[in-house]
Amino acid sequence: MRGGRLRTRGAGWLKRSVLVSLAIVLPLGASVAGPTGTATAAFDPSGFDFWVDSEMGPIKSRIFRAADGNTGRVVYALDGMRARDDLNGWEIDTNVARALTAANINVVMPVGGQSSFYADWNAPSNFFGLDAGSGGSSTGSAATGSAMTGSSIAPAQVAGKKNTYKWETFLTTHLRNALSSRLGFNPNNNGVFGLSMGGSAALTLAAYHPDQFSYAGSFSGYLNISAPGMREAMRTAMISAGAFNIDAMAPPWGPQWLRMDPFVFAPRLVANGTRIWVSAASGIPGAGDVSNPMEIVQGVPLELLAMVNSRAFQVRMATLGGGNATFDFPITGVHNWRNWEAEVNRMIPDLSANIG
Repeated sequence: MRGGRLRTRGAGWLKRSVLVSLAIVLPLGASVAGPTGTATAAFDPSGFDFWVDSEMGPIKSRIFRAADGNTGRVVYALDGMRARDDLNGWEIDTNVARALTAANINVVMPVGGQSSFYADWNAPSNFFGLDAGSGGSSTGSAATGSAMTGSSIAPAQVAGKKNTYKWETFLTTHLRNALSSRLGFNPNNNGVFGLSMGGSAALTLAAYHPDQFSYAGSFSGYLNISAPGMREAMRTAMISAGAFNIDAMAPPWGPQWLRMDPFVFAPRLVANGTRIWVSAASGIPGAGDVSNPMEIVQGVPLELLAMVNSRAFQVRMATLGGGNATFDFPITGVHNWRNWEAEVNRMIPDLSANIG
């Protein structure tokens, strides 16, 4: 059902006291850093590289054309905290590009932006005046512990460290204009979705750029980042995901930080009439989640925290009378690509009906 009321799919409400308890006991670093999924797609030859200059240097996106050749229906797919510098995690670990293009939607996958939250930062990331080293996993999800290898090291040491992250400006100005002028893509009424870091970023972009983004989807996103403990959770995760300093992004609790918090800017999404899809699973492993024990260890607390954040955002939207959101809380699922891919497939009909 479209419009009219705030909608929910999936499990029933959990008691607020349970959610608060979960938020307190979750291990902060692991909760935001999270696991990888098993790669199912890797490089997709149906896409092509699209380079655009920016204040950060040349940035690559991967473009997948709609099956019917239209240029009016466009969606941006944002990566997680350990976004790689060669491919977007949605391409590496899922087949969502093929599902979206089959639905006659053009797909734009920006590449890079590890730990950036796709925001415009205040300064290059450093610790005590020194450039931080670069570390991360081999996928675009938010895994902990692995070291980045190969060509992804050098760009990460430059982007956001020897220069300043300006991802919001890139996505809403440089990339938007280049897609319009060079490919003829419609610069208005686009969609944007993302997982984890990219989920909160998708809502931020839609809130402040409503002409560009009329649709936003958040999967396992952190939608209440000003809640107690969240900044320190993010700080720990950003150190793990590439050794980035959160203080270079935004000072604590100031206007710039609050501007990034979906719980705070929710009234903008209601006023804009932005079509929203928000999902987070229960953290209870499902039938397909048990093949990798480390995914369970890391993915369970992570998904629980995302669910707590997303539930808080749902309450916020309800108090505002927002009837422009769909909330989906599957009764099983941890923080992995398998579940995010399934959620995109559930979202596609709603996305398709509300962009272009």
